[in-house]
Amino acid sequence: MSYLVLARKWRPLNFDQVVGQGPVVRILRNVISRKRVPHAMLFSGVRGVGKTTLARIMAKALNCESEAGELPCNECGSCREITAGTAVDLHEIDGASNRGIQEIRDLKENIRFLPSRNRYKIMIIDEVHMLTNEAFNALLKTLEEPPDHVIFMFATTEIHKIPVTILSRCQRYELKKVPFAELFQLFRKIAEAEKVTISDGALEMIAREAAGSIRDGLSLLDQVFSFGGEKMTDVDVSEVLGLVGSQVLGRLTAALLTEDLGAALKILDQVCTAGADLKRFTADLLHFVRGLIICRVSKAPGELLDGSDREIAEMTELAARQSAETLYQLFDLLLKGAAEMQYAPYPRLVLEMTFAKIVQSGQAAPIASLIARLDELLAAAGGDEQSPAPPRSSASFLPEKKNPEPVAADRADSLRISELPPAFTVRSRQAPDPADTVSPDDSAVMTGPAAEPPKDVRRDWDDFALYVGERKGWMAQIVKMCDSVRLKGNELRMKYEDSTHCPILQQADNLKVLTEFAQDFFQRELRLRISARGVGGGGNGGDETVALQEERMALRRDPLAQLVAEVFSGQVADVRTGPRSRESGAGPAREE
Repeated sequence: MSYLVLARKWRPLNFDQVVGQGPVVRILRNVISRKRVPHAMLFSGVRGVGKTTLARIMAKALNCESEAGELPCNECGSCREITAGTAVDLHEIDGASNRGIQEIRDLKENIRFLPSRNRYKIMIIDEVHMLTNEAFNALLKTLEEPPDHVIFMFATTEIHKIPVTILSRCQRYELKKVPFAELFQLFRKIAEAEKVTISDGALEMIAREAAGSIRDGLSLLDQVFSFGGEKMTDVDVSEVLGLVGSQVLGRLTAALLTEDLGAALKILDQVCTAGADLKRFTADLLHFVRGLIICRVSKAPGELLDGSDREIAEMTELAARQSAETLYQLFDLLLKGAAEMQYAPYPRLVLEMTFAKIVQSGQAAPIASLIARLDELLAAAGGDEQSPAPPRSSASFLPEKKNPEPVAADRADSLRISELPPAFTVRSRQAPDPADTVSPDDSAVMTGPAAEPPKDVRRDWDDFALYVGERKGWMAQIVKMCDSVRLKGNELRMKYEDSTHCPILQQADNLKVLTEFAQDFFQRELRLRISARGVGGGGNGGDETVALQEERMALRRDPLAQLVAEVFSGQVADVRTGPRSRESGAGPAREE
């Protein structure tokens, strides 16, 4: 006699033997006892949870010849024929290979005849979602009003692919995944019946790998039994199936949390030597850390995790020694590493470097302590009486440093915080005074705050050159050499007789800096156009320059700004400096 695999040998023969489907079994029993049998039943769920098995048990119960006791009896002639697969009135069709309209026509022709032996003709169509649309349409009328002696039973793993017109004609039974605990107990029972000694850790690995599918778990158990004979250990299961036990995952996670990179890499090397798939191993590690987080934050982790009481107790003990923030950070870094591994040519190197990042990141401090530390730094920086900080706008939160760090020489004047204009607050722009007049030959004048006289481009050009000199000395010398300056609308036009003076100012970086200086000094939204006599004008600062002045790179590079961004895991989005207003909605500036 040929060997019968465990998945067939241990297939349930009655409702009592069905595992993990209590609600559905109760409904089916009541259907039989109360004689409320529907003419079409649809069993749906993931693979290996018992859809076809329940359909066969139901077929036996409906045709059982026993008059007393629980149905089916599995002893009468009808039950034995259905169990053996020789019943002439039970037609089991594979929807994947008999999916066309012709097969449905043959089925409809067959159901016209009365049963040969039993009470009902049972039509079981497995994987019914594989039928074509034409086949479904051909089945509609028959399915809605079948003969009294015919009962349809469908099974599918993809119920969403079945037309709603079919669904509406069936009574649906949704089968759920079998819980971990019930799988574990079933596999232990089968191991004892097969006279195989197997450790609880090995059974836990198999039950976890089965992922709620009894058939998948029995196939794995069959493979393990073939390898180890009468005695199996955790190591045997790891070698046969390439799985990693929770104890290995626990040791690796503990090594990462205690910043022992050497131990973590050693465990990883052992896993690779055993032949485990690295991507699968990383996924298991992610699920393990997810379990630690649940154990850390939940009062009843067993309701959310698939694992034995021993495993959950060990995870709870490990999680209790860490803060929730540390576990969140560990999961986040592992998740990023797993994403990088998907397309990396050397996944192991990526995983090893991920471990290094985790160890270097250290313990995550609570946010409250970081805020307290930031407050201390701000208080210390703001308490320097010898170097008072200039007033700051509401959008600026950075105190002035006592000893600012040096920056590049060509940007030192424009980027140093301590050299910002004295008026450092953002003020709203005043509307033009009606008394102010502008002649066509004169430069446009914009009124500023009440305490400051308006600045004229021509009259105050020398003062502007001094203003530039305080920030960029070399640039002020070229500004003084300007032979003609004129304001046309919001465009400040600078013209040189000698064309050799223009190119350096027309460079994008220098033009943007000079535009900012002009906007801050004259308190007006200006654009610069620099040209030489006989040469086409160029260098229009434009809107891009106005936007860049709001993003002072010096303030962004400030160590304190870097600290604040790092503490809050963010970035500096906007920095405003200088005396002139940037608020939207201000009145338009005057033009000639």
